[in-house]
Amino acid sequence: MSVATPDLSMPDLSRIPPETVDAADRTARFWTSKQPGPIKPGSEAHKRAMCDMFHETFNPYKPSVLAWPKLDPETRNKITSLPIWDIAVQTEGKARLRMAAYARQLMAIDPDMAKTIELNGWEENRHKEVLSRLVEVYEIPLDPEPPYVEPRDAEWAYMVTGYSECIDSFFAFGLFELAKRSGFFPAELVETFEPVIQEECRHILLFANWVAWHRANLPLHKRAWFELRVAAVYAFLGWERIGIARGIDDGKGKPQDNNFTVNGSKSVSNEDIKVLDLMRICLEENDRRFSGYDRRLLRPTTFPNLVRLALKLVPASRKTKSAAQPA
Repeated sequence: MSVATPDLSMPDLSRIPPETVDAADRTARFWTSKQPGPIKPGSEAHKRAMCDMFHETFNPYKPSVLAWPKLDPETRNKITSLPIWDIAVQTEGKARLRMAAYARQLMAIDPDMAKTIELNGWEENRHKEVLSRLVEVYEIPLDPEPPYVEPRDAEWAYMVTGYSECIDSFFAFGLFELAKRSGFFPAELVETFEPVIQEECRHILLFANWVAWHRANLPLHKRAWFELRVAAVYAFLGWERIGIARGIDDGKGKPQDNNFTVNGSKSVSNEDIKVLDLMRICLEENDRRFSGYDRRLLRPTTFPNLVRLALKLVPASRKTKSAAQPA
């Protein structure tokens, strides 16, 4: 079944004054639960904390009033030549539908969690509006959007979206910071995207805690099946990225790069950034963006831990290789 838009009855931003948005921008980055003591994953306190975090850090910015600066021809060409816009718009379209579908499935079982994931889907829809506004302002040509299809397995679709965002956002944090440091794009344009990037941090914080909460509340036999599904999601995402990379290499159609977040440093900086240096920036930014939220909430760990391990092992391996070479 094709669905044009999810049924999301969420906040009306039409009457929110600018000063409220300015105050909410800080609130969206710093939050501590009022609940005392430890928060055990899977507990009612854990669910309450993650839901409160997501609702209380909501940023009521309106895509229609975001400041899109006028660009000189060279900068505009940099923006329009990035191989990401079709995939970015379509990814947000899929995410909003998948989260709306999973929220509807949960509504009769757990209304609090359902409303939180519903808001997440609404924010994904707002990201799509932001991107749509950007491509309109800078006249970026897009292919027609495909029909968005209601997922048959809403939980699987939600997991695919959540884990994909965990991976992509980790690299996006670093690339966004690199763009700020390099001055490759105007500071005004980078600042316009800042609330969207921080919102992605909130999304994956919610997802990481949903995974832990959901896992802890499953009976043992269902937990084993859930772990198999998690492994299958990672395998699917890896295969998806390989497939897209092959599609780029075959020279057919417009080049789109879903792997931009791991190889796009040259598109946001004039400098030749080494992979390890980019990974350090990604790790620093990942830690910084999560630092303002209650430490008792769980963070995504898979890619940050893999990068930390790589940063420890790669220099050591290079030393060993250099020592083995004859003088």
